[in-house]
Amino acid sequence: MNSIKLLKELVIKGWKFWNNGDKLLYDAPSEQLTSELLAQLKQHKVEIIKLLQKEPDIFNVHPLSYSQKALWFIWELEPESAAHNVVFSARIFDDLNVALFRAAFIELVDRHPCLRSTFPKLGEQPIRQVHQNFQLDWRQIDASSQDEAELYSRVVGESKRSFNLAKELIIRIRLFTISASEHILLITIHHIAIDGWSLDIILSELPKLYQAKVNGVCASLTTLKNSYSDYVRSQEELLEGTEGEKLFHYWESKLEGELPVLNLPTDKPRPAIQTYNGASIIFELSEQLSQKLKQLAIDNNATLYMTLLAAFQVLLYHYTGTDDFLVGSPVAGRLQSQFREIVGYFVNLVVLRGNLSNNPSFKEFLNQIRQTVNEALIHQNYPFSLLVEKLQPYRDSSRSPIFQVSFALQQLRQSRNIQNSFVDKIGKNIYWGGLKSEPLKIPQQEGQNDLDLEILEGSSSIKGSFKYNTDLFNSQTIERMVGHFQNLLEAIVENPDQKVGSLNLLSESERHQLLVEWNDTATEYPSDKCIHQLFEEQVEKTPDAVAVIFEEQQLTYRQLNQRANQLAHHLQNLGVKPEVLVGICVERSIEMVVGLLGILKAGGAYVPLDPNYPPERLSYMLADSNVGVLLTQDSLQESLPEHNAQVICLDTDWGAIKQYSKSNLNAGASFDNLAYVIYTSGSTGKPKGVMIIHGGMANYLNWCTKTYNIADGVGSVVNSSIGFDATITSLFAPLLVGGKVVLLPKIEEIEALKAALSSGTKFSLIKITPAHLEILSHLLEFEQINIQTQAFIIGGEALSEKVASFWQQYAPTTGLINEYGPTETVVGCCIYKVEKQSFSGGNIPIGRPIANTEIYILDSPLQPVPVGVPGELHIGGDGLARGYLNRPQLTSEKFIENPFNKSSSKRLYKTGDLARYLSDGNIEFLGRIDNQVKIRGFRIELGEIEVVLASHPQVNQTVVIAVEESTGNKRLVAYIVADSEITTQQLREHLKAQLPEYMVPSAFVILSTIPLTPNGKVDRQALPALDINSTREHEYVPPQTETEKHIAVVFQEMLQLEKISIYDNFFELGANSLILLRINSKLQEKLSMELSVIDMFTYPNIKSLSQHIANRNTTKPPLEAREISREAVKFRIRKRLKLRGKV
Repeated sequence: MNSIKLLKELVIKGWKFWNNGDKLLYDAPSEQLTSELLAQLKQHKVEIIKLLQKEPDIFNVHPLSYSQKALWFIWELEPESAAHNVVFSARIFDDLNVALFRAAFIELVDRHPCLRSTFPKLGEQPIRQVHQNFQLDWRQIDASSQDEAELYSRVVGESKRSFNLAKELIIRIRLFTISASEHILLITIHHIAIDGWSLDIILSELPKLYQAKVNGVCASLTTLKNSYSDYVRSQEELLEGTEGEKLFHYWESKLEGELPVLNLPTDKPRPAIQTYNGASIIFELSEQLSQKLKQLAIDNNATLYMTLLAAFQVLLYHYTGTDDFLVGSPVAGRLQSQFREIVGYFVNLVVLRGNLSNNPSFKEFLNQIRQTVNEALIHQNYPFSLLVEKLQPYRDSSRSPIFQVSFALQQLRQSRNIQNSFVDKIGKNIYWGGLKSEPLKIPQQEGQNDLDLEILEGSSSIKGSFKYNTDLFNSQTIERMVGHFQNLLEAIVENPDQKVGSLNLLSESERHQLLVEWNDTATEYPSDKCIHQLFEEQVEKTPDAVAVIFEEQQLTYRQLNQRANQLAHHLQNLGVKPEVLVGICVERSIEMVVGLLGILKAGGAYVPLDPNYPPERLSYMLADSNVGVLLTQDSLQESLPEHNAQVICLDTDWGAIKQYSKSNLNAGASFDNLAYVIYTSGSTGKPKGVMIIHGGMANYLNWCTKTYNIADGVGSVVNSSIGFDATITSLFAPLLVGGKVVLLPKIEEIEALKAALSSGTKFSLIKITPAHLEILSHLLEFEQINIQTQAFIIGGEALSEKVASFWQQYAPTTGLINEYGPTETVVGCCIYKVEKQSFSGGNIPIGRPIANTEIYILDSPLQPVPVGVPGELHIGGDGLARGYLNRPQLTSEKFIENPFNKSSSKRLYKTGDLARYLSDGNIEFLGRIDNQVKIRGFRIELGEIEVVLASHPQVNQTVVIAVEESTGNKRLVAYIVADSEITTQQLREHLKAQLPEYMVPSAFVILSTIPLTPNGKVDRQALPALDINSTREHEYVPPQTETEKHIAVVFQEMLQLEKISIYDNFFELGANSLILLRINSKLQEKLSMELSVIDMFTYPNIKSLSQHIANRNTTKPPLEAREISREAVKFRIRKRLKLRGKV
């Protein structure tokens, strides 16, 4: 060890050195005095004395605080970044004595050692070196010839120059001189040396120093008896003692277990690697509201800080639906009075947990927050960066650790008048050190969290700023949030005893838009007629037109009507009348159409039973519906389960049926009578029968025939199951306007659909699921893609942008309409016509409500949520089902009273679907509420992962599920159908580039096809079972090469582990940013080569790191990969050490 390194290490440990002639004197802690050290000092005595005489600054070194270490490590990884530059700028409209002004700065920097420090590295650790003899980085710049825009751009550019902490003083002064009486002052300081409080000190002392020099006197400033080094020393003593242990255990108890993650609704997909691009929206509360808030705080024995923090957390609750969340908040870190005039980086962060479960009143919640804040302030001295290192929270590359939003309140001090970052428009000049001045606003780094709220308390009013990440949010969203926050505050002061779930965020105009304007769908339709009657009217118009085709058979409208009438008369003879259920279990065929129409004409309601359903399911449906008559085909009789219904075979019994009259009959069915009962999956495992009335069916088909222009084409193809309500669109809609219905055989129906669509027939529409549409795109040749149909009506599941864009590109004349609607609301209740544009969210919106339909997106207390905020989708209107057959309790749970517009729809259906309004009034479907899973505290929508997986060019279809292991832990598994051979690694890399790590499945299963239900939806229950053990992470693999062995030895030593597999992730073993600094130093020494800390973030296991070392001199990763790696490093450091001082 050389003499300089030895001395610096000893000084850091508390040694002091000086010389008296040729004698070397020292003062040292007695426990450190060893014979070995004394021998080393004696050996280097002459050299040390020369250094003391020549370069005394070498020994003026000090350890860093934990907060400084965090910022230093970020700088080492991003030395070109100006993200932590603290900037102040002001215009000076006065005659300035430049020489005295410069002298004032020199005296200021000399007074505060942190400002004349550099931060070099000593061995494995950074240190602070204070310079007694320093050269101030001061430049006066002639700006007399520059226009306003050029000059401002130059000032901003200068403010964004980075610092070399190891070599440069951390303060720069620039004076742009426009004329003798007009200047722009720019002060740039690295955050490692100051915080907001320190900037106040600087801006308070600087004018005093300048004024004193102008007057030829000494400035009257407080004598500084302590230094920042004293603070660092006191921090170490605190943490090493029992008090430090108590502080840690307090925070450990508050943050134990799975930490909640705040999922704010974003406008853009969250980048896989966290970004820090930001902007802010400034607002000011009225003087009246400000005073009411202050009084509310007083009345509840709280502070304004506590009151606004509680309100902010209520806002987050309304935006996310989360009732347990964490908010960060900066504290000054100057509890000891001796440090209040010291310039340095004292700021720390505390974590404030809010719990809104059980829907407390605001007063009750404020009381909770008061206790939380008081406790946090008592325990504020524990460094947040050290807390993160010790707690080792799960690392998510897309967001900050522990908390994603922060709250701060500052009181306006006199010196802040010039620094006030909330000033948007400068209204008046102030005098600063006798100089007529005004602040110049310089943009600074924002967006370090998802969202930050900063409040400035003035004497009369309260100002605020929402700072947000621009890669997540649009400015319009935050502007709405500002309005919602103000509305919330008004509601709180008006009635603080109100439950937080009932506090209103919406303005009257917003509420009117959501509840009235976007639900203005009233449309005339023939509500006095049933579907079969509308069909009979069409028969009169086109009696000889072909109505239905199946293989070689076809019927005209007259023939179809007559056969249906004959069956209807027969059914009436068997007792079928309004409200009587009739089962129909047939394959797609002419008999199916005759049967459905015959039941309706008889006045009954049909119960479709897919013959391909399992016998157990059919048995339950027959028993539950208790049908007295069952229509079927002879070939199906043997496969039917036991039942008590009278069976009519529409093929073999037709001889008897055709004896009945062919004339139309009056069945007496009306608007309110049942038209059909369709069974859909139930959460209990038993299907539930949805009862649909004639009025709802008439409304949908009337709207459908007009909106889809069905009369302009020749009809449609029926390729869906009789038990799927999508069949209603493709079967009945053409029959109401004279169109033709082509029934496809069940066997090889996709091939049959392909043939039909390639026949040259100009179909009006094809009703299809996204899964079938995807399959179809791979079956058709390119020259067949632009097929002869007016439109695809796509429903049943979410439509991805990938599927839609394929058809837009290769079938530009074919319309794509995304139709959304649960079975409980007659096929469809929302549609969206897909335009030629991109949807960054991955899925196509579901659009707006159809005729006579109302859509409400509500939170759990059934209040409308703001635009952009997820809520449960509720549906009202004429299409609503009567309820569930024989399930009165379930009906009352799912069909609730309409709390809004009872005149048009007295009930609402709770869909269980998660959705949100977009700013243009369209609705975005976000998935099933019950399809969300929580893994390691993160709420995950499985559909989001499926969308990203499907965007891989080789992936055709994908399904992602959550599998629970025997330990109770959940893991994600992806099932893939690919065009060509694809590796798990390729899929992982594709996902990691777009999604956070916790959303990347741990296992991938390649399938030849994704199983589908008879309705064409993905059948998740039929996915092959996964052998969890077969997909577990690697077992121990020992190091093989010399490099692997060297790396293993160092990591085992530093992490205190017996052995490390070459595939073990360093961070999962307990490595953190600061440990890696020490490991990096040892590795460089052991391997005799330079190695960057970045390499260990980019290659986080022994195998990949050793391969990188072996290959780096011969190959380089692609530029894109290097950039991704760099971004990954930025995220890891920031999230691990997350420290943000408020300036």
